[in-house]
Amino acid sequence: MARQRYDIVLCRDECRQLTLDAVASGAGLHPAMVERFVELGLIEPIEWAGTAVFFDPSAVPRLRLIVRLRDSLGINVAGIAVTLDLLDKVLALKRENETLRSRL
Repeated sequence: MARQRYDIVLCRDECRQLTLDAVASGAGLHPAMVERFVELGLIEPIEWAGTAVFFDPSAVPRLRLIVRLRDSLGINVAGIAVTLDLLDKVLALKRENETLRSRL
């Protein structure tokens, strides 16, 4: 009997938005460092409300990865940007591959 697979659909929940302070605290960073990473394009907020910035909860592990790449591996900002872009592409390809395999 074939096993049925279901796609996971992520839905944005307004209550699950994190403030700058909350995301910084979750990642173990100072809010100014998170702001710097936003300026550099390494992470993107999901909403700007005046001077307040809100992030998706997935920003916390992404920030931790950025810190690990910078501190543990000594990668500079340009290298981190390339690394994150490649990791995002690999993840997208992995999801597409899983979707295609589930159709077989």
